[in-house]
Formats: sequence, structure tokens, C-alpha cells
Amino acid sequence: MTSRSVTVRVPAKVNVQLAVGGPRPDGFHDLANVFLAVGLYDEVTVTPADELRITVEGRDADQVPADASNLAARAAIALAARREGVTPDVHIHIVKDIPVAGGMAGGSADGAAALLACDALWGTGAGREELLEICAELGSDVPFSLVGGAALGRGRGELLTALPVGGDFHWVFAVADGGLSTPAVYRECDRLRGDAPVPDPEPAPALLEALRTGDPVALAASLANDLQAAAVSLRPSLAATLAAGTDAGALAGLVSGSGPTCAFLAKDAESAQAVAAALTASGTCRAVRVTSGPAEGATVVRQS
Repeated sequence: MTSRSVTVRVPAKVNVQLAVGGPRPDGFHDLANVFLAVGLYDEVTVTPADELRITVEGRDADQVPADASNLAARAAIALAARREGVTPDVHIHIVKDIPVAGGMAGGSADGAAALLACDALWGTGAGREELLEICAELGSDVPFSLVGGAALGRGRGELLTALPVGGDFHWVFAVADGGLSTPAVYRECDRLRGDAPVPDPEPAPALLEALRTGDPVALAASLANDLQAAAVSLRPSLAATLAAGTDAGALAGLVSGSGPTCAFLAKDAESAQAVAAALTASGTCRAVRVTSGPAEGATVVRQS
């Protein structure tokens, strides 16, 4: 057994547009999901062990499963299953800084990071396409966590097309108490829509152009999340958080993914700090994080 280890850093994401189609026969929804990776990171370190083991430290670590249900464990198992003679006997240590159960793909990020780390540790030589294929099997957001930057996700979000971004965008994230169940938010979205016809989801051309040119004002005017009404319906207190951020000078605010984290786009770094201070003082959220994007995807940062 070797004693080497591999550490991968992986970013959070915000959905600058989440267009949701009607329910499919398989229970999922077709999406036009415009992802932007942002500079809040988890680090996942993989070392050889006698058996598969998960440990977690950092913000809200006690809320992260430390068993085979964790996407990081499932990633190791999935990669090992594709290679004869490879067993997923590794210690996976996760250092959390991405908000847990906050609609920012922290669990998916850990899955992508563990997959990349195990590939490097075992020397399995998986190419990008194979890694993305495994990511898609693990979950809808996992492929984007691997690639980062900005991308349009089709299907249930796993079919990615990279998008050009013309500059940095400054964000403030208001972290709520507790989480929201993603399946419950989708069910509530369907309930609120009732029998109304649902158009096929498409990305907004103005939003894609705003990303390409790096224009925060134009991007703010195009931010959209079809799950926001459902998230606010299930967690009415989010309305006060959204109001507090926009009242404090954010260009726009929206629920990130299925929530309950709220994301606020600021004009620049100085404005972001002002919005963050006002949100902290408002008492409408548990914690506030300031960062920018795009950020690079899962990346090996240490090997020994």
C-alpha cells in the first residue's frame, strides 16, 4: 500500500438562470440551467486505507453524511467498479467551506473532487469524457462541479456546454438556517404551476450576452430561477432575506438553485462588502459569504 495522498479543491456554484420544464416520465425535469462557479471551495483529500472511510470537518460538518450515501464515497465506488483489480479502499477527508444543503452544489462538488482525486491516486487514466460520464451517473450537478467556469446544463443539468465569460462577477451569499429538500422544492414548483402549460426551458439570450461581455448590470436584469417561488413558498422567511439584500444596494437577488441560500449580484467588490454588512445586520440569515466568479472547476492542488 502506498502512503501518497491527493487533494482536490472544488468550487461552489450559483445558477444565474434555472429554467425548469414540466415533469418527465422518469420524475426529473428538463432544464436550461446556466451555472457559474464561484470562489467558495471544499477540499477533498484521498489516501489509501484498509476500507472506504469518510471524515468531514469545517462549517456544518455534522450535517454531512459520513457513510456510503455521501457522493464522495459513491464516486470512489463508481470509479473502482470500472477498473479490474481496483477496490475503493480509501480514506476520503472533506474540508467543508461551501454552505451545506444550501443550493450551491456542495455535495456534488465533493463527489466531483473525490472522483478526480481517486483517478489521480490510483492512476486509472480516466479521460475527461469518462469522468464526466461517471459524474452524470452520480447526480445532475456533479459534471459542472468537475468543469467549473460557466456552462449551460441541458437535460436534467448534466449535459454541459461551456459558456464564455467576459469578466469577474461579485456575489454575496446569504446562508439560511437549515436546508431545503431539492425534490420537495421541485414538487412544490409543480404544485404551484398546476395544470398550466409549461414551455420548453431555454436560456435567455440577454443573459448569455451579459455573461459574455462581463456586464453585471445586464446580468442582474436577466437573473431568473423558476424554483424561487417554490422555495419561498416552503420557506417564507426567504422573502425578507431577498428584500434585505436588494434594499442594501445589490443589483439583483435570487434564490440559489433549490435554496435556501440567497445570492446577490453586486456592481463591484466594494458594493459587495456593503451588501454583506447590511445583510449581516438585518438578522434575516445565519451567515454571509462574499466572493466572485467564474472559478475553475475541480483541480488537484496537492499530491504527495
